[in-house]
Amino acid sequence: MTAEAFTDWAQQRGIRLLYIQPGKPNQNAFIERFNKSFRDEVLDANLFNSLSEVQEAADDWLLDYNACRPHESLGNVPPIAFRARIFNQEISSFDLST
Repeated sequence: MTAEAFTDWAQQRGIRLLYIQPGKPNQNAFIERFNKSFRDEVLDANLFNSLSEVQEAADDWLLDYNACRPHESLGNVPPIAFRARIFNQEISSFDLST
Protein backbone atom coordinates (compact mmCIF):
# COMPACT_ATOMS: atom_id res chain seq x y z
CA MET A 1 0.00 0.00 0.00
CA THR A 2 1.49 3.34 -0.98
CA ALA A 3 1.48 6.30 1.37
CA GLU A 4 -1.11 8.07 -0.78
CA ALA A 5 -3.41 5.04 -0.81
CA PHE A 6 -3.05 4.76 2.96
CA THR A 7 -3.88 8.41 3.58
CA ASP A 8 -6.90 8.13 1.26
CA TRP A 9 -8.04 4.99 3.09
CA ALA A 10 -7.69 6.71 6.48
CA GLN A 11 -9.50 9.83 5.31
CA GLN A 12 -12.43 7.81 3.94
CA ARG A 13 -12.82 6.19 7.36
CA GLY A 14 -12.54 9.42 9.33
CA ILE A 15 -9.14 8.50 10.76
CA ARG A 16 -6.96 11.48 11.56
CA LEU A 17 -3.27 10.78 11.00
CA LEU A 18 -0.86 12.45 13.38
CA TYR A 19 2.75 12.66 12.27
CA ILE A 20 5.81 13.42 14.33
CA GLN A 21 7.65 16.58 13.38
CA PRO A 22 10.60 16.07 11.02
CA GLY A 23 13.82 15.78 12.98
CA LYS A 24 11.97 15.01 16.23
CA PRO A 25 12.16 11.21 16.63
CA ASN A 26 11.94 11.62 20.40
CA GLN A 27 8.23 12.34 19.92
CA ASN A 28 7.82 8.62 19.30
CA ALA A 29 10.81 7.15 21.11
CA PHE A 30 9.37 3.64 21.54
CA ILE A 31 8.86 3.00 17.83
CA GLU A 32 12.15 4.69 16.96
CA ARG A 33 13.95 2.32 19.35
CA PHE A 34 12.11 -0.66 17.90
CA ASN A 35 12.86 0.42 14.32
CA LYS A 36 16.57 0.85 15.09
CA SER A 37 16.79 -2.57 16.74
CA PHE A 38 14.94 -4.23 13.86
CA ARG A 39 17.05 -2.47 11.24
CA ASP A 40 20.35 -3.29 12.97
CA GLU A 41 19.57 -6.87 13.98
CA VAL A 42 17.55 -8.10 10.99
CA LEU A 43 17.69 -5.92 7.90
CA ASP A 44 21.33 -4.82 8.09
CA ALA A 45 22.60 -8.14 9.47
CA ASN A 46 21.31 -10.38 6.66
CA LEU A 47 21.25 -10.69 2.90
CA PHE A 48 17.89 -11.86 1.62
CA ASN A 49 17.00 -13.56 -1.66
CA SER A 50 13.24 -13.30 -1.35
CA LEU A 51 10.49 -11.56 0.52
CA SER A 52 9.62 -14.83 2.25
CA GLU A 53 13.14 -14.95 3.73
CA VAL A 54 12.66 -11.44 5.10
CA GLN A 55 9.30 -12.44 6.58
CA GLU A 56 10.76 -15.55 8.22
CA ALA A 57 13.68 -13.60 9.71
CA ALA A 58 11.29 -10.89 10.93
CA ASP A 59 8.97 -13.44 12.53
CA ASP A 60 11.86 -15.16 14.32
CA TRP A 61 13.27 -11.85 15.52
CA LEU A 62 9.87 -10.62 16.76
CA LEU A 63 9.37 -13.80 18.78
CA ASP A 64 12.78 -13.34 20.38
CA TYR A 65 12.27 -9.59 20.91
CA ASN A 66 8.80 -9.91 22.43
CA ALA A 67 9.22 -13.07 24.47
CA CYS A 68 12.76 -14.29 25.08
CA ARG A 69 15.07 -11.27 25.23
CA PRO A 70 15.60 -9.67 28.66
CA HIS A 71 14.03 -6.21 28.95
CA GLU A 72 15.56 -3.59 31.21
CA SER A 73 12.13 -2.20 32.04
CA LEU A 74 11.11 -5.63 33.40
CA GLY A 75 14.10 -5.99 35.71
CA ASN A 76 16.29 -7.58 33.02
CA VAL A 77 14.11 -10.64 32.66
CA PRO A 78 12.41 -11.85 29.48
CA PRO A 79 8.71 -10.99 29.09
CA ILE A 80 7.76 -14.67 29.32
CA ALA A 81 9.40 -14.97 32.74
CA PHE A 82 7.96 -11.63 33.87
CA ARG A 83 4.45 -12.60 32.78
CA ALA A 84 4.71 -15.86 34.68
CA ARG A 85 5.57 -13.88 37.83
CA ILE A 86 2.74 -11.40 37.41
CA PHE A 87 0.02 -13.95 36.70
CA ASN A 88 1.11 -16.69 39.10
CA GLN A 89 -0.95 -15.99 42.21
CA GLU A 90 1.50 -17.87 44.42
CA ILE A 91 4.27 -15.45 43.41
CA SER A 92 2.41 -12.30 42.40
CA SER A 93 1.73 -9.45 44.77
CA PHE A 94 -0.90 -8.03 42.41
CA ASP A 95 -4.56 -8.49 43.30
CA LEU A 96 -5.81 -9.59 39.88
CA SER A 97 -9.36 -10.72 39.31
CA THR A 98 -10.58 -12.86 36.45
